[in-house]
Amino acid sequence: MLNGKKIVLGVSGGIAAYKAAALASKLVQAKAEVRVVMTESAQKFVAPTTFQALTRHPVYTDTFDEKDATQIQHIDVADWADFVLLAPATANLIGKLANGLADDMLSTTLLATEAPVYIAPAMNVHMYSHPSVMRNLQRLDQWGFHFIEPGEGYLACGYVGKGRLEEPETIVEVLENQQHPKVLKGKNVLITAGPTREKIDPVRYFTNPSTGKMGFALARQAAFLGAEVTLITGPVNLTAPAGVKRIDVITAEDMYNQVLEHFSTNDIVIKAAAVADYRPKQTFAQKMKKQPGEYTVEMERTKDILAELGKRKEHQYLIGFAAETNDVERYGREKLAKKNLDAIVINNVSEADSGFGHDTNSSLFITKQGRETTFPVISKDEMARQILMKSLEELGW
Repeated sequence: MLNGKKIVLGVSGGIAAYKAAALASKLVQAKAEVRVVMTESAQKFVAPTTFQALTRHPVYTDTFDEKDATQIQHIDVADWADFVLLAPATANLIGKLANGLADDMLSTTLLATEAPVYIAPAMNVHMYSHPSVMRNLQRLDQWGFHFIEPGEGYLACGYVGKGRLEEPETIVEVLENQQHPKVLKGKNVLITAGPTREKIDPVRYFTNPSTGKMGFALARQAAFLGAEVTLITGPVNLTAPAGVKRIDVITAEDMYNQVLEHFSTNDIVIKAAAVADYRPKQTFAQKMKKQPGEYTVEMERTKDILAELGKRKEHQYLIGFAAETNDVERYGREKLAKKNLDAIVINNVSEADSGFGHDTNSSLFITKQGRETTFPVISKDEMARQILMKSLEELGW
């Protein structure tokens, strides 16, 4: 979504400037055209040649170093930009912008541009919470500037708290999000993801190989399209997409309760989680010690979340997933009808490059009306986007 976008990356003087180099690289990888403007202080942390090599463009550092006599440098850069990204944005740069000060190349460019400006602050936790900085941030917010909030964690100064520059991947994700047409704006989307765990004792449980990648891709793409997204996920090692409300669960019973609690307020519900069909009938508070001979675990059925949603749905568009290894299409069609779904995504998880753990997937998408779409092996993010767009076509939105 950043392909061909003209981005001015403003780098100011903080230790987080080293992350700006990685950010510039990721923006270029996303096919954006990037021009970097650095303050004098930023050059104390990272050399301009680093950004020149990464972006393949000259780096702007001095208002009076006119590279083209036919143009006024800071005006030309300001007019060129589709948007401006300040990362890291120090307390000093934020103060200049909020008070209309222009005493270097970056600050003059900022006052001259009419492009949207995204600010990613980075500073000491006490600086970030200082009343003057808060006032400046509030003023910029009122003027329509966009913010990419700093993360919490260990800071270079030794403190732990809010003030760490957001990770480059997340910043790129936020920018991409802003480029998508907001066709789901005003809609609520509920997505389940990942596996569940059914405990036997404190150190053993039954689970499955689901990593949650498909569900998280769906959540990310739905957020890109403007939806308010709630993601209910089992235990996974993934970071929630920007702007997505995440609810963590462990067992099938946990997921059942959370899904039913949120079901009525959502417009589209996609159940991509691999929920356990069975759980141990008896569990133990203490670790079971090894015994001679065999051991049999008696299992009982868990609640069928998708079937329950099919009974309860009113206005919701309900999509299920079927992970199969044989008679794939037949089982998927049976599930579509039996559970009163509006559509189903049928995966053959035994195929190479598809199913659990992969970054790619292939599937058959079938609607209640019998319309079919075959997705070849594509990235899970691309499949997620196409599933959502197909659903919008069915809904007539």
